[in-house]
Amino acid sequence: MEKAIIITAPSGAGKTTLVKLLLKEFPQFAFSVSACTRNIRPNEVDGKDYYFLSKETFKNKIQEDAFIEWEEVYEGMFYGTLMSEIQRIWALGKVVIFDIDVQGAINLKSKLGEKALAVFIAPPSLEVLRNRLAARGTESNESFEKRIDKAVQELSFQNQMDEIVVNDDLEKAFEELSDKIHAFLA
Repeated sequence: MEKAIIITAPSGAGKTTLVKLLLKEFPQFAFSVSACTRNIRPNEVDGKDYYFLSKETFKNKIQEDAFIEWEEVYEGMFYGTLMSEIQRIWALGKVVIFDIDVQGAINLKSKLGEKALAVFIAPPSLEVLRNRLAARGTESNESFEKRIDKAVQELSFQNQMDEIVVNDDLEKAFEELSDKIHAFLA
């Protein structure tokens, strides 16, 4: 059966780290590469981390109805999940795993329904989240504050997910997340 695991969290909560661990633990998983219009960061690879598209190309794909979900996450910055990406993974007989922002997770869950398990990765506190984002050193002050404001808003949606895992201790969070996924796939 076609199944999907949706991992979501505010920036800095640890979702990407947990998804990388899940991909090592579950050989039947395949990562859904999202499309976006933001600039590529050092060490990122087009087609592996994201499909980096121009705004024009992204908007054309919206017109073509190529996305199962998409949104303008920040002004002028679009993110989305291509339906072709999900179909490609299911055609391989794999479980799709998503590393996606909260609004995208809500949209995916509404479209995929019982085929998907949506898990919210929560930070232990907003202060911890702030410190994790600051430690990245990848944001301007303005961008940093936008991410914090967005995180506060996103935290209010955690109860709309199927499960919540607090990432205070990475090893414990991973174990709890793995248990929830094993139960869903059983």
